[in-house]
Amino acid sequence: MEKVVSGLGISLLISIMLGPILIPVLHKLKFGQYIRAEGPQKHLKKAGTPTMGGIMFLTAIGAASLLIADKTGDVLLVLAGLTLFGLLGFIDDYIKVVMRRNLGLRARHKLVGQFFSAALMLTVAVFVLNRGTDLIIPFGGQLRVDLGVPPYLLLGSLVIVATTNAVNLTDGLDGLAAGVTAVAAVAYIIVALMMGKTGVAVVAAAVAGGCIGFLRYNAHPAKVFMGDTGSLALGGALAGLAVVTKTELFLPIIGIVYVLDTLSVIIQVISFKTTGKRVFLMSPLHHHYELKGWSEWKIVIFFWLLAVAGAVLGILGMYESG
Repeated sequence: MEKVVSGLGISLLISIMLGPILIPVLHKLKFGQYIRAEGPQKHLKKAGTPTMGGIMFLTAIGAASLLIADKTGDVLLVLAGLTLFGLLGFIDDYIKVVMRRNLGLRARHKLVGQFFSAALMLTVAVFVLNRGTDLIIPFGGQLRVDLGVPPYLLLGSLVIVATTNAVNLTDGLDGLAAGVTAVAAVAYIIVALMMGKTGVAVVAAAVAGGCIGFLRYNAHPAKVFMGDTGSLALGGALAGLAVVTKTELFLPIIGIVYVLDTLSVIIQVISFKTTGKRVFLMSPLHHHYELKGWSEWKIVIFFWLLAVAGAVLGILGMYESG
């Protein structure tokens, strides 16, 4: 437990310390956030706020994990997920911010990169780390299901790609994605400790600490945004934590906020294309509440509480499964 606390504390401190160094650099380089005109109008005033701030907690998570955790295959796989998807997000941000192409990577190119990264992670997990192809069933007592290699690689890839994109969708309000991910990471500290995977718990603690430290600058009113560099990296890390603990089926519970935001987008698109009507005032779901008149802080705190509820439920499901 001492290593876990150290991992969280070191990551938190590094993340906080990097703020006064990185934010002025991002300002100087004019790496400002582009705000979509079709989004909530009050967000237009956020245009120009430095983005790509995810570099802060990426550095913090990596440094704390490598300093504190034993360099097991599981630990390195989670860090690989963080790095691979963080790199993909960095390329996307670079195209948007530096090359001034507002949409960044084309959707198909981003998906190819995501599925390649996911397949690479899962191949290493199954064939190098001998993870197997079984999944723990939430609330299933000792029940597990062994999918076999092809179905597991397919399902695992879908889970990883869905998770990274869902975290990215959730990153729409100051402090929302960082706070929700910190809660999910704390849940994975407990899950990993329940499974005796101390090194994995340290990485999860580093993720939580990095996100909490980042909130020092990202909470409303945000001084910096994480960008796709940060959101895709956090999704990759969470997916990696799920893979090494065999809890891919728990991610929709622990990450309930990500699920709700993603479902709102899917429902909105299907409804508009089939009926010409919108179910929500705007999607993702957090923007719906904005247009209903909720303050940004009220929405963020509400979703943080939802995240805590999902995390507790996921841990209970793990307890029943253990």
